[in-house]
Amino acid sequence: MEGTVKFFNESKGFGFITNNDSKKDLFVHITGLAKGQKIKEGDLVSFVEADGRNGKIAIDVKVIK
Repeated sequence: MEGTVKFFNESKGFGFITNNDSKKDLFVHITGLAKGQKIKEGDLVSFVEADGRNGKIAIDVKVIK
């Protein structure tokens, strides 16, 4: 899946990605980023949607551009 980083606080290690298809926001934790990846607001990313404790989350997040 693909989405756009809506918000990411690097010092706190979390943020949200808006799914480009469903337009829903998914929680992303710094541990959900693919190895070596850093994201920032506005980045186009690919991700896998998974079940988290409080709903859907994004994992295996990689920057496309």
